[in-house]
Amino acid sequence: MKGLFAAFGFLTVLPLPGSCLGDENDLARSPAWFPLVGGVIGLSAAFVDLGLGMVLPPMVVSTVTALVLLASSGGLHMDGLADSADGFFSSRSRERMLEIMRDSRSGPMGVMAICAMLLLKTATLASVPTPLRFSTIVLMPLAGRTALTVSLAATPYARRTGGLAGVFRPGGVHPLLAAATLMASGWMLQSHAGLIAAMASLTVTLLLAGYSKRKIGGFTGDTLGATCELTELIPALVSAAVGHIGVI
Repeated sequence: MKGLFAAFGFLTVLPLPGSCLGDENDLARSPAWFPLVGGVIGLSAAFVDLGLGMVLPPMVVSTVTALVLLASSGGLHMDGLADSADGFFSSRSRERMLEIMRDSRSGPMGVMAICAMLLLKTATLASVPTPLRFSTIVLMPLAGRTALTVSLAATPYARRTGGLAGVFRPGGVHPLLAAATLMASGWMLQSHAGLIAAMASLTVTLLLAGYSKRKIGGFTGDTLGATCELTELIPALVSAAVGHIGVI
């Protein structure tokens, strides 16, 4: 079970004892558990959203929920989104992009990416119809963490040396199980709308993996974080669209 604890330790801010987290080999096996971690994060955020919705207006609740999703990982994935934006939109060589992404400072592209993602999540959540709201919030981090497992199998590690993400190895059937879990969860939670959201999330994941491979030769920890953040948005966009066109 150390792979499970390693997944929670890597993807969340839960204060787990060091003895539970295992070693590098346990972390390398942890992607099999990423969808489960996402589901737990989603359920926690959905219950927070449900409680706050009883006393606060939708826009305020949506803002808090977006911040809860951000805080669940300590901003790890948002930092990856910012670094990826700085690197990919720098119009530099592959090696220079990797250097820029390793820099802990955020440039203008990174700042814009963070602001745009928070605004999009807040506005989209506020637009999700009430009957779909709880299930959508559950699906969001589930989709994002599933995207991590799939991305790890879809592309090689881009850096020659260094980087925490370098410990991860393609995990056999893990990506298939993760994808199946997401699609089954989408169907159970939202029927056709949930299945569409799951399939759209997986499609975006593969497109981002291909884009990352073309730009820098594979994945890094930063591109994984960016993929998680962007894919996490997809279920909310689908639910908002379903509500807007009047299907529900």
